Amino acid sequence: MYMYIYLCVCVSQLSNRSLVVQQRNNFIHLDSAQPLQRKQSMSSTQKDQHGARSQRSQEADKSHRRKREKTYSCDECGKDFTQSGHLKSHQLVHSGVKPYSCDECGKSFAQAGSLKTHQLVHSGVKPYSCDECGKSFTRTGSLKTHQLIHSGVKPYSCELCGKSFAQAGSLKTHQLIHSGVKPYSCELCGKSFNRAGNLKTHQLIHSGVKAYSCELCGKAFVLNGHLQKHLVTHSGIKAYSCDFCGKSFSEKHYRNIHLRIHTRNEVSFCDQCGKLFTTDAQLQQHMFSHTEERPYKCDLCEKTFKTPHQLKKHQQIHTRK
Repeated sequence: MYMYIYLCVCVSQLSNRSLVVQQRNNFIHLDSAQPLQRKQSMSSTQKDQHGARSQRSQEADKSHRRKREKTYSCDECGKDFTQSGHLKSHQLVHSGVKPYSCDECGKSFAQAGSLKTHQLVHSGVKPYSCDECGKSFTRTGSLKTHQLIHSGVKPYSCELCGKSFAQAGSLKTHQLIHSGVKPYSCELCGKSFNRAGNLKTHQLIHSGVKAYSCELCGKAFVLNGHLQKHLVTHSGIKAYSCDFCGKSFSEKHYRNIHLRIHTRNEVSFCDQCGKLFTTDAQLQQHMFSHTEERPYKCDLCEKTFKTPHQLKKHQQIHTRK
């Protein structure tokens, strides 16, 4: 039985014309094929020759593909892409257009992939886990940032107080303390906070939800911190002692009230955080930490601070130069 075998210009024998056309479309075989009458069977030598030529053709094809890689560049940032579609999708980032919206919360994104990643937040799926502590994350980037905590490396330092952080975001949040800026405000009472997390915690007070219950007496609390303080009363531990008579208390607040018996109200404590002070001057200086006032100014750069300690820390920057 006979059939047509097509001979390509590179002398490769192919079973039909479509394969030749396919090769031509891959930018390798650019000339027309010639039909030859051949027996269906080929010798082993011919098969070896054909296999070697096919391998060379595949390598040439890969070479052509490599040459075509990363031909689309972003005019805004210079990033390269292998496909024009990927470039167009990327350019939405610079345009400010966010056509992909989350059905759960309404947040919009420039790219479909960013929306999919965001939706993991609502689904509760956290596929990326830390080998050190087991904490899980929705993004690989968040996991990598978290792993810096375990490494002990803290490359981000505060110029005002010298405190170091593993993450740039943590430093920025910390710097709000020095600036006095509290960008997160409660819509119900107007109280402001320097962290979004602190605002969310505060808003639980208005919600009336008491999600944390004591297993021993059933008393419920809005915040976990309040529950932990309460549990101390059941443990019998009294960590706060009176320096005058040695009497111990389970909470700092009760100890401070007791101290007034000995000092005839001469001991002062902060009504904001409960911290105790032996003099009014110490209390007044401490109160600046709860206000926006910054009375201590650097003579060299005009920066202002809430406490003299912060000012002295800052001035070390000038002495090192």
